[in-house]
Amino acid sequence: MRLTSKGRYAVMAMADLALHGGAERAVPLQDVARRQEISLSYLEQLFARMRRAGLVSGVRGPGGGYRLSRAAAEVTIADIIQAVDEPIKTTRCEDGSKKSCMGKQGKCIAHGLWAEMGVRIQSFLASVTLADVLEQRFDGDSARVAAE
Repeated sequence: MRLTSKGRYAVMAMADLALHGGAERAVPLQDVARRQEISLSYLEQLFARMRRAGLVSGVRGPGGGYRLSRAAAEVTIADIIQAVDEPIKTTRCEDGSKKSCMGKQGKCIAHGLWAEMGVRIQSFLASVTLADVLEQRFDGDSARVAAE
């Protein structure tokens, strides 16, 4: 399973927006682009999708930009990834197709494992909010702790 740049950039940009403006103050998208080193035109595409999903609202005019539509503690990472149409897919099977992940009838021997992993990833992302990211609750130590 791989999360593409679309999902990663959307989460980074939303965390930046939450940090620098939240739901109270609009933040110019060019400021987010500069701080996160993401193309402005790419961010505009992502924010159009997130606006349609109700995660952000746009403010026009001087001092304009984007702000969160609700508090950072109410926006999950799963919400963001879904808004930009980033599938969390752990199997090669196409929904509704008669062909399996092997390209023929039937499922591969490890299909259940990959499907369950996808469910758990989705559940994890739905349990993490922008506020969690801002509070740095995930610092990368879980791999080290699991190895001990």
